[in-house]
Amino acid sequence: MSEGRMKELVEYIAKALVDHPEDVRVEEIAGMRSIIFELRVAPSDMGRVIGKNGRVANAMRSLLRVASTRSGKRAILEIVD
Repeated sequence: MSEGRMKELVEYIAKALVDHPEDVRVEEIAGMRSIIFELRVAPSDMGRVIGKNGRVANAMRSLLRVASTRSGKRAILEIVD
């Protein structure tokens, strides 16, 4: 899966979870061996994206890891405020 498609995947999942999908922003930072996706949401939606004990965030990271295997780069999801 290409880097652009992985960014779209993160954005799609986040918009489906939150109350304010218009505030969802995903920034892509590409490195030599890894790609970092910074996910920003409204402060009131932060708990929805993280989930209880981080379960939703970990599930999103797992999906991203699987999607990134073909690109040969490691995908990292950071949820920032």
